[in-house]
Amino acid sequence: MTTGAHTGEVHVTVEPHSQRPDPGSGWEEIAEISCHSTSGEVLVTSFMDDPADLPTLASQGPGSYRLRVHARGRDRAVDQTTVDQVVESYLIQSWPAAHQDALLVKATDTYGAQVRAQPTDETIVIDHEDSLDTPSGRERDILHRAERGDYS
Repeated sequence: MTTGAHTGEVHVTVEPHSQRPDPGSGWEEIAEISCHSTSGEVLVTSFMDDPADLPTLASQGPGSYRLRVHARGRDRAVDQTTVDQVVESYLIQSWPAAHQDALLVKATDTYGAQVRAQPTDETIVIDHEDSLDTPSGRERDILHRAERGDYS
């Protein structure tokens, strides 16, 4: 997910389901993607922090899942350095499903249109089991230390 605000908190709700739910109402953007969990965990995390205290989206254990991400409020504080109050909300629904192409269900916010107009790059998947013996583990350690002001 890409937030409109540069730095600050957002409200995130996670809804694991055993079958395909109806999309939520009142959302500005809704998109679906497929993912596969070999570990039986799909966790919500921010770019710089550990996973949030939310349930796994892989509610049925290892396997293929469909994720539906809802967003609203992203136009309210686009690229502001710091947002002191929560202005963005997200709902992530998941359910077991075979792989399907990505689907844009609803697209009405300006920020989403700007993001979609940019060239796409590869999705970054962070494996929280990475150790300092792997490139991604070292990168994660560098990011955590930089967040604390430790640039050694």
